[in-house]
Amino acid sequence: MIEAALDRLTEEGLLSESRYLESFVSYRARSGYGPARIREELSQRGLQRADIDLALRECGISWQAQLEDTWRRKFSGHLPIDARERAKQGRFLSYRGFSMEMISRLLSGRDMDD
Repeated sequence: MIEAALDRLTEEGLLSESRYLESFVSYRARSGYGPARIREELSQRGLQRADIDLALRECGISWQAQLEDTWRRKFSGHLPIDARERAKQGRFLSYRGFSMEMISRLLSGRDMDD
């Protein structure tokens, strides 16, 4: 009975995995999370890796801008003054799901639009 109901909802367009992916990616990105963290969360929910990667590519989100926004909100836009502060900021941003390459570029002061 449940299978029939799910099939009917899918046929009517009321149950869509692609819409779910789009909505989830958008919501988590607005919450300050990066693509790696979002990918992991969706994988844990049992979604296919190829579908997740496609949703992340087609979401239209500038991950660099998202990284900068998350960093500014957390650290008030202050670049690290020493190695300890740099490590702290790097750990936070990495935990949020941004790549080390993007984080390194940001914390070294490159690619910032100030």
